[in-house]
Amino acid sequence: MKAKRKPMETMEDRVFNVVVSIIAFMAAALTLYPLIYVLSASISDPYDIIAGRVWLYPININFEGYRTVMQNDRIWRGFYNSVIITGGGTLINLFVTIIAAYPLSRRDLKIRKPILFMFTFTILFSGGMIPTYLLIRDLGLLNSRWSLILPGAMSVFNFMIVRTFFMNTLPGELLESAKMDGCSDFRFLWSIALPLSTAVIAVISLYYAVAHWNAFFNAILYIRDQRLHPLQVVLREILILNMTEQLTEGTTRSETMYLAEQMKYSLIVLSSIPLLAAYPFVQRYFVRGVMIGAIKG
Repeated sequence: MKAKRKPMETMEDRVFNVVVSIIAFMAAALTLYPLIYVLSASISDPYDIIAGRVWLYPININFEGYRTVMQNDRIWRGFYNSVIITGGGTLINLFVTIIAAYPLSRRDLKIRKPILFMFTFTILFSGGMIPTYLLIRDLGLLNSRWSLILPGAMSVFNFMIVRTFFMNTLPGELLESAKMDGCSDFRFLWSIALPLSTAVIAVISLYYAVAHWNAFFNAILYIRDQRLHPLQVVLREILILNMTEQLTEGTTRSETMYLAEQMKYSLIVLSSIPLLAAYPFVQRYFVRGVMIGAIKG
């Protein structure tokens, strides 16, 4: 049996591959450099950071910023609140999204179009900030973690992805054969549909988790108790409002000024670790889940 010959590579193909490789390398460098710089600055001496001598690799390695941050109770409290909000919020998001997407993916649902219209209408129009605040106040959700979870219990964008995934992945014949064996709709969803939808569930889980973890504006609006502030609000106060004095008790003003620079980078690294640790477990599903769910049905 003759081996298949590879197609001849023309000069245009070689030029194209070289150009694409250069562009990809430059894009990777532009993406990685800020991450490398932040990591290097977080373990460099504060005096070298302010002097501008840190630009790629750490200089005079110093972990004082991490030590100061790790010893502060407010940082740990904010981290705890973010974990609770992200974990609980993502579970509620998945439940509501799947429960809404599955029946609306069924072509035998007669009221499917009116419900879809109501969902898609909210993408273009919303009540606005003040009516939403008044609603949350009247529901008694102010100064509660629920104010950061329940108002955004379902993203219509993620709902459309999951619905389209169900429509393209679960043929009607599969449901018919399951019903012939006595399978109910709920059993079909739990035992057949969800195991076949691992890719899209992993993708929207990442979407929801990242949105919850990075959210800070709603926490500023709805939560006054600092003990309930998520990590991003604490991070904002330190990075933007320069409230580093709260974390550096017992140091002089000059020491606080220098240590503040290192602490900012240390906080950025620590706040990014959970999502960076979770991404490798989702990455293998990412492209397949997005592309299948992106086909409009």
